[in-house]
Amino acid sequence: MNSARTELFDLAIIGGGVNGCGIARDAAGRGLSVLLVEQGDLASGTSSASTKLIHGGLRYLEHHAFRLVRESLAEREVLLRAAPHIIRPMRFVLPHHAALRPRWLIRLGLFLYDHLGGRKILPGTRSLDLRHDPAGEPLRPEFTRGFEYSDCSVDDSRLVVLNARDAATHGADIRTHTRCIAARRTDGVWRLALQGDAAAHARVVVNAGGPYVARVLTDVIREAAPKRVRLVRGSHIVVPKLYAHDRSYILQNADGRVCFAIPYQQDFTLIGTTDEDFHGDPADVASTAEEERYLCAAVSQYLRRPVDPAAIVWRYSGVRPLLDDGAGKAQEATRDYTLELEAPADSAPLLSVFGGKITTYRRLAEAAIAKLSRFFPAMRVAWTAGAALPGGDFEWNAIETVRHDLCRRYPFLSEATSRRLVRAYGTLAADTLGDARGAGDLGRRFGADLTEREVDWLQRTEWARTADDVLWRRSKLGLRVSPADVTRLADYLAASTASNVDAA
Repeated sequence: MNSARTELFDLAIIGGGVNGCGIARDAAGRGLSVLLVEQGDLASGTSSASTKLIHGGLRYLEHHAFRLVRESLAEREVLLRAAPHIIRPMRFVLPHHAALRPRWLIRLGLFLYDHLGGRKILPGTRSLDLRHDPAGEPLRPEFTRGFEYSDCSVDDSRLVVLNARDAATHGADIRTHTRCIAARRTDGVWRLALQGDAAAHARVVVNAGGPYVARVLTDVIREAAPKRVRLVRGSHIVVPKLYAHDRSYILQNADGRVCFAIPYQQDFTLIGTTDEDFHGDPADVASTAEEERYLCAAVSQYLRRPVDPAAIVWRYSGVRPLLDDGAGKAQEATRDYTLELEAPADSAPLLSVFGGKITTYRRLAEAAIAKLSRFFPAMRVAWTAGAALPGGDFEWNAIETVRHDLCRRYPFLSEATSRRLVRAYGTLAADTLGDARGAGDLGRRFGADLTEREVDWLQRTEWARTADDVLWRRSKLGLRVSPADVTRLADYLAASTASNVDAA
């Protein structure tokens, strides 16, 4: 993929997060030639550090972000149909806190939430008596009433990878670990200098650098940013499972924020998020002890059994590149997106992406291509609204049927392994197993149920190079493997990469 040739592409996209990969998929499917370059791994930044939700954003209603909420709510079911292996419906319990928002205001917000987005699949809101509903069991006895509504959970980093895979299926050239060093307009096109002495030409450059969007403009393209970006750190923690049922909680805090407690990877609970202004290099972002104490305290005020920071088994933090709208607090800054097109006469266009949230990435991609349509009058029409992502070509509620089909073909799989494979790869799960007739055919094991055959497949088809790529972005098996397993996997991947380089 990464030869030193110089080619002319219709689009060169800088950034391999959800927006960059979404734009690459949309454009390639319309017949445009696409190059995407990412300085690290796909989804190695903000796009793998979300709260793992496809949601409308209930709290955004208080900030009157009705357009964003409406678009997000409509996208929930579009994305659920497109990727039912990595996206699943989830019910959220909102206990009523008598000292915070009044019940009538919550009812009004949930009524709008149910009706703004054209909901067809997901069930609507209902009131709960927490004294008798199982959702009340983990809660303190003073929380007697509440509400329950629908949103969806998502494997965020796999969503990015699936968009990149689909883009590549449609002809896009996806180059990870490839930094764009410089981009200059020359003779009506862009000339890009890439890491490794490679170069490429493109008719249009799309700057989807996420938290680096302004830096790409100033350091790579050598232009001033047309919009100010507000970098906001969002931190999350994962603890052993806090309760038995499969619903999530959305919990109000006295500071105006909300905190989620979400069932995660069968045996854990995900808690997040924080909103803190961030200054520095996004590559160095990390949660602070203060944030971790805040998250533990936020859920502990509702739970019978408090959460201690010592229980944290994993923490992660990301930098949200929000459009700076002048909001006083980080949590009030808009999550909407803006697309800035610079198209001087007789010169190569530049499109920069500011802001956005993972739920609206597909609509953002459509809007980006619409802005560029006058430069490519022969390209095909919009197509992603009804198209499945790789492995998602089955009905939104038929995941167990897909799993049973896999088990019939590979009867040696345990229930846990078959469920994990189908939740990650959908109808492509069999591709990771190939012609295996027994567990011994899958090669060496790297902890948990991760096998050599699956790792090889991830290298061939999903650009996985490092242990972190496999254990934290292509899966979440990092929660279940030992340090010795990580070392063995890293050594195997390094040897595989070296042999591939030698063969090339």
